[in-house]
Amino acid sequence: MNYEHFALQNESAIRITAFCTVLFVMALWEIRSPSRVLEVPRSVRWRSNLGVTVLNSLLVRLVVPLGAVGAARWVAENQWGVLGQLQLPLWLAMPVAIVASDFVIWLQHVLVHAVPLFWRVHQVHHADLDFDVTTGTRFHPIEIVFSTLVKIAAITLLGPPVVAVMLFELILNATSLFNHSNVRIPAHADRLLRWLVVTPDMHRVHHSVLIDESNTNFGFSLPWWDRLFGTYRNQPQGGHIGMRIGLNDYREPQIVSRLGGLLYLPFERRRTLTKTCA
Repeated sequence: MNYEHFALQNESAIRITAFCTVLFVMALWEIRSPSRVLEVPRSVRWRSNLGVTVLNSLLVRLVVPLGAVGAARWVAENQWGVLGQLQLPLWLAMPVAIVASDFVIWLQHVLVHAVPLFWRVHQVHHADLDFDVTTGTRFHPIEIVFSTLVKIAAITLLGPPVVAVMLFELILNATSLFNHSNVRIPAHADRLLRWLVVTPDMHRVHHSVLIDESNTNFGFSLPWWDRLFGTYRNQPQGGHIGMRIGLNDYREPQIVSRLGGLLYLPFERRRTLTKTCA
């Protein structure tokens, strides 16, 4: 059996199965061993956070039907991109493509914090009053479409193997769910893990209301970029239990924890659109 062909033919089913599996495992872990007490009832936030995820999936299918994997197939057929021209063996092209793609996502994340217009949309992700597995799915539809276009542009330039793009999409979704989870990991295990992958304790710092903390730890999957470019923060100054999550400007659950409220948030004008120190 050609496993690569099987994977590409069943891409949607594989992605949905992987997403639901990781979501279930991390949610169960959160219930059994939570790191923090949630401020807003899980039932309220989950309806909105998972609701916008479903909306995003439908929207991408309509607006950008090609998607990342479809774009990779098209680029491969035309032998475009750096890797397509170099004709590297698959065993080498795969890790190069995955690492390069992760850097692009890290760079995009830095960009949406630095540019006010992009931040207006990205703040929907940061306005969550709690930090749990569903925060990793909470992105405004405009940002999801923008991110998909960035991926397609990067794929066109890089020319990665199609299977590498599919694998990266699975890794990115899984690690986003993992590193946003409200789970307790022993300190010694976390210190080792965060050399290989972004851990929940590492990424939680990025969701602090303090601007000097939220402008750190931008990584989603690989933790190396923040260390290399000086945006790594080991721990929050107030400790993980005491740190305040979200945005100081938006604290009402009826706005930031409801689907309608988070969809309208980028167009909200009665408040400042920048983070402020607590």
